[in-house]
Amino acid sequence: MNKKTAVVAALLGTLSLGAQGATFMDAGWASQLCQAWNKNPTLTGKLGGDGWIANNAGRGYKTIQMYRDKCGLGSKVELTISDKDGKAICTRGGSVQNSSPDYKVDYLMHATDEDWACMGEGSFGCGAMGAMTTGKLKFSGPKGEAMGVMGPFNEFLLLTGQVPGDKGSCP
Repeated sequence: MNKKTAVVAALLGTLSLGAQGATFMDAGWASQLCQAWNKNPTLTGKLGGDGWIANNAGRGYKTIQMYRDKCGLGSKVELTISDKDGKAICTRGGSVQNSSPDYKVDYLMHATDEDWACMGEGSFGCGAMGAMTTGKLKFSGPKGEAMGVMGPFNEFLLLTGQVPGDKGSCP
């Protein structure tokens, strides 16, 4: 193997280790989820404008906090969704900064790893409506508002399955 091939191989090995090293629902995973949110036109568009994002207590943003049941409340991560030019844009994903969520506008969600996987795959009974009504997704926040945006909420749950993360350990 020549020097150039060795360097490329080493770089590829580093990249694959980084991808494999992500833990499901840690701060790095939440940052990736934030980026994925911004690439989803349903989330940015249908939740923007005078709709979902407008209910933000005059702060200009909402937070979505989430965690895995087996890892406990102390392992929460957070997305900050802001009103930017009529769109619902994720401006930050990572550790919790909103230590006093207002559940008239903010959200807290948690589930078992099995139920997160089911929701992330969009399996039967694991869409937004099914997850909420069966208790697969435990939820605090404006439930009526969430019910009014089931399509985008479904997209969000699917995103949790599209961002890779290891469930073998807790963050």
